[in-house]
Amino acid sequence: MAPLTAEEIVAHPAFDSLDWNLPPSTSGTCPVAQSRRGGPFNLYYETHGTGPVKVIWIMGLNASHRDWKRQTKHFGHDQAATYTSLIFDNRGVSRSDKPVCLYSTSEMARDVVDLLTSVGWIDLAAAPTRSIHVIGASMGGMIAQEVAMLIPDRLASLTLCCTAPRLVRTAPFMENLRERAAMFIPKHIDVELERLAQQLFGDGFLDQPDTENEDAAKNFPTRRDRFAAGQLRKRMDTEGFTKKGFMMQVVACYFHNKSPAQLKKLGDAVGRERIAVLHGTEDRMLTFRHGELLKEALGDGILWQVYEGKGHMLPWEVEDHLNQLVEGV
Repeated sequence: MAPLTAEEIVAHPAFDSLDWNLPPSTSGTCPVAQSRRGGPFNLYYETHGTGPVKVIWIMGLNASHRDWKRQTKHFGHDQAATYTSLIFDNRGVSRSDKPVCLYSTSEMARDVVDLLTSVGWIDLAAAPTRSIHVIGASMGGMIAQEVAMLIPDRLASLTLCCTAPRLVRTAPFMENLRERAAMFIPKHIDVELERLAQQLFGDGFLDQPDTENEDAAKNFPTRRDRFAAGQLRKRMDTEGFTKKGFMMQVVACYFHNKSPAQLKKLGDAVGRERIAVLHGTEDRMLTFRHGELLKEALGDGILWQVYEGKGHMLPWEVEDHLNQLVEGV
């Protein structure tokens, strides 16, 4: 089945039901970077659930808190008495501020620590307790590594999903150059949506029927169409998703670099029994070798979860298994 065009997707009845009804327990903005470069500025955040187990979810490049909706529903609503989930928008995207300054994953991690302090989840003046579960995906996993280096003795667990210790070239030079340049070369919207789909998902996943909504009339023909609809919705939000914010986050990703020695120290400080690294073998955004490098540097004793045939969007592609894994770490 041929994918719908962008025009057909926007006109489809399912387009108006993209957002899930997940009312937060609390929401607001939090001032961060009070005395740091580019600050102060505000991060938008929500908490879901009221349980004793505290989980913070850190999203990736040009992604918002809504991109954790599957995990938000599972942990913050279906199991609201057990978990409290904290989701937020990184600097540069969606409802958070977009300061013009040099972004780095280390500074974005300090934003996270400021947020955790502001909502009362940690007190840096008090004796540390291992009370925070940290999950990061893609760029969010890079930020999560930096969070773990800042507050290792406050982490109950650390889950690093489809991420990297640093960017390495895993394809021939010209192929790698073409792939990186493709992110910035303007294309027809339908061509760009197909490029993104190929980069982000394992083979076959997006060709499956869309069954996300219980009302069949509010489903697209395929998951590919639903993915494209989400991307189109972002493009319509010209204040939340800006080229400026995207480029500043790209810089943070490109310059993220954690050495084997730093990661060994991280593993020692957090405790390898508390660390999980997850990667799909068909990840074309951050190829499988990036996950292997992370696993090798952290050392024996971590949970190393390989998803055969899966791509970069593990929170969607392996939703149920990922949720169960997070429950167990």
